[in-house]
Amino acid sequence: MTLPPIVSREEWRAAREELLAKEKAATRARDALNAERRGLPMVEIDKEYVFEGGDGKVTLLDLFRGRHQLVVYHFMFAPEWDAGCRSCSAFLDQIGHLAHLRARGTEFAAVSRAPYTKILPFKARMGWTVPWYSSYDSDFNHDFQVSFMGSDEGEEDGGEPYERPGVSCFLRDRDRVFHTYSTYERGLDGLGSTTSLLDLTALGRQEEWEQPKGRASALGAPAGSERIRYHDEYED
Repeated sequence: MTLPPIVSREEWRAAREELLAKEKAATRARDALNAERRGLPMVEIDKEYVFEGGDGKVTLLDLFRGRHQLVVYHFMFAPEWDAGCRSCSAFLDQIGHLAHLRARGTEFAAVSRAPYTKILPFKARMGWTVPWYSSYDSDFNHDFQVSFMGSDEGEEDGGEPYERPGVSCFLRDRDRVFHTYSTYERGLDGLGSTTSLLDLTALGRQEEWEQPKGRASALGAPAGSERIRYHDEYED
């Protein structure tokens, strides 16, 4: 193993400050990219998808649980598998307490093609409490480009079934549902925290400094950081 060089405290501080300038530049670039993402157009979902969860058959609108936004994690779990994908499981392991996400009017759910009768025991084994639904016998995974009958490049060439992980974000306006964003595979790198998931959504973190202006108060509540509480103090 090749380890970093050993230097004096002064030399380390100088190197650290040089790197810090680059880190701050990357943060500003990320903020600009997030603002551009929030400026993406959106597509209304007019297709009726049916999922199965702990409450039986539900629709995409039901997955919001009355909230304004929904983040769906496309968990790779094919109907013929006996257990969920290991990498997807590692991703779900890092999802924090959903109370902080829900305090910003955003719901989170995992969706897989496996029947719910397979999802339920695996979810219990993993000890997860996040909402998880089956899209079995639905076009949902296909329509959102996470399940294919073809090559690993997503080409419908009639080959073996192929799945890839992803995240899709949705916005609700009364009973109308809109698709605002999706990302896949390496696009998931760095995701898992409340703020990283909110950065993918149309309303963002709902902070006053975010662009475009006006979305911080979209839910009729104080700006995002002013709403942070201990997770057992939120009123759902």
